[in-house]
Amino acid sequence: MTDTIPADNVGLVSPKSQRFNETLALDSGALLDTYELRYETYGELNAARDNAVLVCHALSGDHHAAGFHDPGDAKPGWWDNCIGPGKPLDTNRFFVVCPNNLGGCGGSTGPLSIRPETGKPYGPDFPIVTVRDWVVSQARLADELEVEQWAAVLGGSLGGMQVLQWAIKYPTRIRHALVVAAAPKLSTQNIAFNEIARHAIRSDPNFHGGHYYEHDVAPERGLMLARMVGHITYLSDDVLHAKFGRELRDGKFNFGFDIEFQIESYLRHQGEAFAGHFDANSYLLMTKSLDYFDPAQLHRGSLAEALSGCDARFLVISFSSDWRFSPARSREIVRALLDNDHDVSYIDIDSELGHDSFLLPIPRYHQVLRTYFAKIQTGR
Repeated sequence: MTDTIPADNVGLVSPKSQRFNETLALDSGALLDTYELRYETYGELNAARDNAVLVCHALSGDHHAAGFHDPGDAKPGWWDNCIGPGKPLDTNRFFVVCPNNLGGCGGSTGPLSIRPETGKPYGPDFPIVTVRDWVVSQARLADELEVEQWAAVLGGSLGGMQVLQWAIKYPTRIRHALVVAAAPKLSTQNIAFNEIARHAIRSDPNFHGGHYYEHDVAPERGLMLARMVGHITYLSDDVLHAKFGRELRDGKFNFGFDIEFQIESYLRHQGEAFAGHFDANSYLLMTKSLDYFDPAQLHRGSLAEALSGCDARFLVISFSSDWRFSPARSREIVRALLDNDHDVSYIDIDSELGHDSFLLPIPRYHQVLRTYFAKIQTGR
């Protein structure tokens, strides 16, 4: 962080925690008698309390979406290019709330939390949570913040799935639903990628059945491999070729199994960096939440029927090179909404950057978000 905070940055922010003593009944049948949600807010809630926007994070995200926690931070929050004064989600106009999901490792109750009954971390005994569970917990947070209705709920990837669930579960509590780079359910291929990632973690000798905290170790090798597999799916073949091609780190073949290609070096770096700060048990939970999401399942397999009760206006955004959640998956959502005569706008953004495009400051993408939020703000 520079000594001077840019004018379009929210600046230094402090996370907040909300404790809930009301039992939360999870889809799995498990009960959480008490739990906490860690979250951050940017901007101010207006007197009418009608300018609040909920931002839902993706698989490896957390509550820190914008600004800095400390002047020495090397990077701002994960969606800082989108959230701030004068940015597409303008904090001069909107009150932005971003919570860390239950089961995460960003401060909300999850595997790292101390279990009241034992005085030890939950570890692998923390119950699996679903997208519906997250949305119910977020609705309770909205109650605490005295937000009766969100001006908008916004999210990309797994965050976009939460947006869909919000529109289904609480149709009168959300005016606009912005679903970005998402899908109505995972494809078989995506479930397969998640299983490979989970198997890598669970096969690590340091995993200890998920009780690695008690052994003062972490399954970093397994988590690194899981992240490497995941990271490949977030990028397009074109962007990988453009960035790395077949470049050799030493300029020649070494005829061995150590790192030789630049792409190998990049993936190992990404995996090691991720394994150093993310909890493996949380990663297992988050991938399962992805696998389980399928709102049509409760409606005889009909997505249109699942979305029939929605009242929000929708903006659906996809990216041309995203093969993890391809544009065709976004169009499934659009078709189901149109089958119900819902108000929906759709755009496919031309991008060579793959699934990660939703996190990046692509001019056309930001222009669409800026225009849409300007219309929300003016009531049009």
